[in-house]
Amino acid sequence: MSKFTLPLLGFALLVGVFVIGLTMDPSRIPSPLLQQAAPEFSIPSLHDPDVLVGSDNYRNQVALVNIWATWCPGCRQEHGFLLELAKEGAIPIFGLNWRDDRVEALRWLQTLGDPYIASGFDADGRVGIDWGAYGAPETFLIDSDGTVIHKHIAPLTREIWERDFLPLIAGSGAK
Repeated sequence: MSKFTLPLLGFALLVGVFVIGLTMDPSRIPSPLLQQAAPEFSIPSLHDPDVLVGSDNYRNQVALVNIWATWCPGCRQEHGFLLELAKEGAIPIFGLNWRDDRVEALRWLQTLGDPYIASGFDADGRVGIDWGAYGAPETFLIDSDGTVIHKHIAPLTREIWERDFLPLIAGSGAK
C-alpha cells in the first residue's frame, strides 16, 4: 500500500461528507427536543432585569418561542412577519434574546416594533444552548402541555407559517 493511499481515502471521505452536507436543507435539521418537554428556564426580562421571563410564561397554552438577536440578519428579515402574527393575535410569541447587547436589543424593538408577549435576555447563551439553538433565528412551537412540536431554523415567513405551523396548531386543539 502506498503512503498516499490512507490520506487519499481520508480526503475522499471528507469530500463525500461535504457533498452530502451541501444537499441538506438547514431549516430541516432535526431537533432532539421534538416531542419532548420544552426546557425549563427563568432568566431576566430584556425590558426589566428585575422581572423573570421563562417557561412559566407560556405554560398551558400553545405558543411560539423565538430565538433572536440584533446581530442576526435573518432575525431582521422575519421581524415584520412576527409583528403581523402578533397583530393578528394568531399565537402568543415569546422571545429569547440570545447573546446580544441589551441596549441594542431594546433599541431594535423600539425602532422596529415588539411582537413579543415577553422577551428573556440570554446574555451568555446558556438557555439557547439548552434549547439546542444552532444560531438565530430559530422558532419553536410549544403545545399547551409544554411539548416541543416543531422547530424551524431560518427566518419565519407566511408561507412557512401556513405550511408547517398551522396544521400542527390545528392538530393541537388550539384556535
